Amino acid sequence: MSAVAPKAGKGGGNYKGRPLGRILIKMDKLNRRQVHEGLAIQKSKRGPLGQILIDLGYIEPADLQMALAAQIGMEPVNLDAIDIGQEVIKLLPNQMANTYRIIPVNHDPDTKTLEIATASPDNFQATDDLRKLLGMSIRPLIASDDQITAALNRYYPEEQSQSINDLLDEMGDDDDLAKFEGRGESLDLEELRELTDSNPVKQLLNLVLLQAIRDKASDIHFEPFEDEYKLRYRIDGVLYEMRPPPRFLAMAIASRLKVMADLDIAERRMPQDGRIALTVGGRPVDLRVAVLPTMFGESVVLRILDRSNVNLDLDKLGLREDDGNVFRQLIQRPNGILINTGPTGSGKTTTLYAALNTLNDPKLKILTAEDPVEYDIDGIIQCQVNPGQGMTFARCLRSFLRQDPDVILVGEVRDAETAQIAVQASLTGHLVFTTLHTNDAPSAVARLLDIGIEPFLITATVEAIIAQRLARRVCTNCKEAYEPREEQLYELGLKPADIEDKIFYYGAGCDYCNSSGYRGRVGLYEIMVFNDEIRDLIMQGASTAVLHDAACRNGMRTLRESGMLALYDGITTIEEVVKETVFSD
Repeated sequence: MSAVAPKAGKGGGNYKGRPLGRILIKMDKLNRRQVHEGLAIQKSKRGPLGQILIDLGYIEPADLQMALAAQIGMEPVNLDAIDIGQEVIKLLPNQMANTYRIIPVNHDPDTKTLEIATASPDNFQATDDLRKLLGMSIRPLIASDDQITAALNRYYPEEQSQSINDLLDEMGDDDDLAKFEGRGESLDLEELRELTDSNPVKQLLNLVLLQAIRDKASDIHFEPFEDEYKLRYRIDGVLYEMRPPPRFLAMAIASRLKVMADLDIAERRMPQDGRIALTVGGRPVDLRVAVLPTMFGESVVLRILDRSNVNLDLDKLGLREDDGNVFRQLIQRPNGILINTGPTGSGKTTTLYAALNTLNDPKLKILTAEDPVEYDIDGIIQCQVNPGQGMTFARCLRSFLRQDPDVILVGEVRDAETAQIAVQASLTGHLVFTTLHTNDAPSAVARLLDIGIEPFLITATVEAIIAQRLARRVCTNCKEAYEPREEQLYELGLKPADIEDKIFYYGAGCDYCNSSGYRGRVGLYEIMVFNDEIRDLIMQGASTAVLHDAACRNGMRTLRESGMLALYDGITTIEEVVKETVFSD
């Protein structure tokens, strides 16, 4: 254990709950006259006393931070006056210390308590995150920001940041972990707890999480197989395989994630779902944890919902100007159903969130039923669907109609009951947004008929169907022009003569895009607006192909055509357009 940190001032722990002015006097930062002067100004002009004293030039912002920390019971620590042992420093990975701007000061292994120094007295989220990530009780101390910066440079220089590969190399030489090699599923609960609580396992998971968030991954996959244990990130819709952890760590990693998500560590035969809420680098991040028992152990997938990484601006989704104008007109309609369709991971939810964000106004009441609630939007009432507890989309939607809403979002229409209530909602003057899983916009009509919605109800309520895909953007940092091969053009149905004035681009690969050539994604959209012709065709039982032709005659741009325009604009590549869209005559 490191030496006990000396305290600044006269016993920070004795200041809890005392008036701010009295604390500053006790800390020898002010005298009584200065405090009374500040209080007099506060009485006449209002405002925080601390800021008034700073404006008067009597104290520095760092003095105020220390006093506020003492007021809530945090003890000050002078990092410049102590030498922290390496056994304590090693408890916190470099990336974590720099991300949260904290320094470990003391560790008591008997009580599993870690004392940390922070410059922010109200950084409660960091304390909660560390408790989950490290599996220890956290006791925060307060230090000045300058001392935190100096300590980070001293103990955690950025250039010595430990990588996942470095840690895996160290774990290979760890004798304490080596005894679990080859044990497979034979570990008893006590041995599993010992492995789960081991510092290397915690550090590995923390590094994996921090790197995934930094690389803007949407999912992390931990997958056990007979002879190996795979670790994969999904970035911009594509899975990338990382260096695999040792196979014998599979149970420890799954169990550690269960502990963090408040799941049952002893249950290994049934699927489990949970949630881990973190704040990384000042950004709120939700981790949705899904545990699935398989032949060779538990497969765990973490869905990363980084709320700072989602752009809810309609102008940034990839809608072309004409499609954007049509979409804005559609979401301003007083009633009806707007359906967004596409496969899982095609950006449907983000598009509908952007629509709700555009409509979000105190004059409108907006309710959503989602599974899960992916992003919080101020001013919108969002409900989490929980079928296990009887909170289905249908029951949620039925309750919504008694809440006097103007706009309703139903995360997904999965059955006839939900679809019928959505139809009734639109017929009674509500604007309803929802999603379906179909290949394109015209085929959504067949899906609604298959669910059991009558043709006359579809024509009376549906205003438009939007199909979408996400294509990867060419990395702007390593973007290069090139001339496509004839076989590539053939995949797009083009001839060399068709592209004489066109320039094509690809990403050569760089550090910015992890050598993939792509960075970020852009939406490709197909908007089928219902008009009299399309409604008549639906009533006549027309096929999907006939509806498709009619929609194109009336101005619908297909997904392939949207992809071609993005290709000609240099936003994406031939491979992405071919992969995400289907050619149609």
